[in-house]
Amino acid sequence: MKQPYPMEQLLNLYEMMVRVRRFEEKAAEYFTKGMLAGNIHLCIGQEATVVGANAALEDRDFITCTHRGHGQCLAKGAKADKAMAELFGKATGYCGGKGGSMHIVDVNRGILGANGIVGAGIPIATGSALTSKIRGTDEVTLCFFGDGASNSGAFHEAINMAAAWQLPIAYLCENNQYGVSVNIKSVTNTDTIAVRAKAYDIPGVTVDGNDVLAVYEATKEAVDRARSGKGPSLVECMTYRHMGHYLGDNSFYRPKEYMEEATQKDAIANFRRYLLQQGAEEKTLTAIEEAMAEEILQACKFAEDSPYPDVSTVTKDMYAVENERCVSR
Repeated sequence: MKQPYPMEQLLNLYEMMVRVRRFEEKAAEYFTKGMLAGNIHLCIGQEATVVGANAALEDRDFITCTHRGHGQCLAKGAKADKAMAELFGKATGYCGGKGGSMHIVDVNRGILGANGIVGAGIPIATGSALTSKIRGTDEVTLCFFGDGASNSGAFHEAINMAAAWQLPIAYLCENNQYGVSVNIKSVTNTDTIAVRAKAYDIPGVTVDGNDVLAVYEATKEAVDRARSGKGPSLVECMTYRHMGHYLGDNSFYRPKEYMEEATQKDAIANFRRYLLQQGAEEKTLTAIEEAMAEEILQACKFAEDSPYPDVSTVTKDMYAVENERCVSR
């Protein structure tokens, strides 16, 4: 149940959701024009999940992302201009233009990056949590993964380890119901992903992933539990992927009812109505929307105007260098 929240906090959540969507929309526009390197996977429709979950974290905490991770990074504090520059393959991007869409990393902000291999971020996040436990610090790692990744061996092995060692981590499943073109119900014999938490004797809960406050509350409980030394939890957020698996995927495999439901349950539109009901002024929301549109336009300009990496940097940050020779570590 939604608890009373200060209007400032509610508006901050709305601002971040709008920021994420405008970023994704512009990324789609520039990709369609052939101006972005590689391919992109968009989280349009999943804004409430990525924003609500990240709102439950402290600055010192860590996240690992999925291949659909732009929104997760922005919600954890990544700057839109540097993130967009990375998509453009520019030197001013987070990874100097070498990582592209799936490799926005900023360890100082707790962003450990995405991974192109489905489910591969789960053991990385578990390792991050193990590091915090060994060091005796109180950071929590939040691990985002999709419904398709829940059928990978890494999912079961990592959660089993985290439960056995009571690691400070929360596992968050963004269940948009499709792993590429495969409906999760056709490859899973459980009603939810969260019910699998019983196998490891940890809490598991399924919430409406289009309700930013429900996501926040469920994630906050999991994060607080992890930080207090009680170990991991599994949070499943039921949501919708408005776009195809990748930009250009025509999604012919999804029934029309899917997008009808997705539009009806659109997180941003519904939260906007909720804010108005709670006393927010129309002009305030409009001002936020205009400010986010301008911010993303400026981010795109920054990315367009930035230089490409110099060829001399092609091996920089790829090898450990000692005494002017490359060595393995």
